[in-house]
Amino acid sequence: MTVFAAVPDPWRWQAHPEVWFLVAALVVLGWWAIRVIGPRVVPSGELVVTSFQRWCFLAAIVLLLVSADWPVHDIAEAHLYAVHMVQHLMLTLIVPPLFLLAMPAWLARLLILEGGRGSKALRRMAHPVVAGVLFNALTALTHWSGVVQWSFDSGAFHYSVHLALFVSALLMWVPVVAPLPELRISVPSQMIYLFLMSVIPTIPAAWLTFAEGTVYKHYDDGFEAFGVTVTSDQQAAGLIMKLIGGFYLWAIIVVRFIGYSRIHHRENQQMRPAEGRHLQLKADRELVE
Repeated sequence: MTVFAAVPDPWRWQAHPEVWFLVAALVVLGWWAIRVIGPRVVPSGELVVTSFQRWCFLAAIVLLLVSADWPVHDIAEAHLYAVHMVQHLMLTLIVPPLFLLAMPAWLARLLILEGGRGSKALRRMAHPVVAGVLFNALTALTHWSGVVQWSFDSGAFHYSVHLALFVSALLMWVPVVAPLPELRISVPSQMIYLFLMSVIPTIPAAWLTFAEGTVYKHYDDGFEAFGVTVTSDQQAAGLIMKLIGGFYLWAIIVVRFIGYSRIHHRENQQMRPAEGRHLQLKADRELVE
């Protein structure tokens, strides 16, 4: 009798209650903040939350669920490391800044400025140097083959790694898109900061792209999902991390630069008439004298 080995099915549905619990908790906390806390602290007549903040929160929740649940999670974990890289980019570069953009200033003030010792510790963790070093250290660590294998073997450890990455990404984005201006660094500093965030990940990206042999052994199981070889998948993951992640951050830098230039140009235009009037008054005075 011939025994046929089961062919892995990348589309096989799997439940992820831990992801559902996290998403549900965020939705409940968001509702509680807007409906219960907001009306108590926001002066009458002012908006508790803007439509832009609502849309950012909705987008963050949807993208978090898509990137952390089936099928993206299962394909990324067991079949394609390139999908795993896209998942990490969403969890670190897209979802966290959306949550920060969705946070009203009054809520940020309560959590970050007026929360006692916890708020003080949070502000220290969100310092650009601390947050940047922590985020990049965790990013590099999560691409170590031993950590990737442990994440594959242990669902609890994998969930913990993703949660740690997500929290560190939130802290990393605070100096750029924090709801309160006093928590953000200057625009030129933001551009330098984001440039550094785009340069450091190129090290593991280059390692993945040009490594000889298979870096992560559990992806080399003899099954080529969607016809993609292990080597091609590995190289694609490195290119996604280097190019897509880098271009995304550089695009934000360009937008920041254009906005910063327009503000300075507008200020200069506003100052020129005043300077012209001052020079004209001075010339008239000299003529009279």
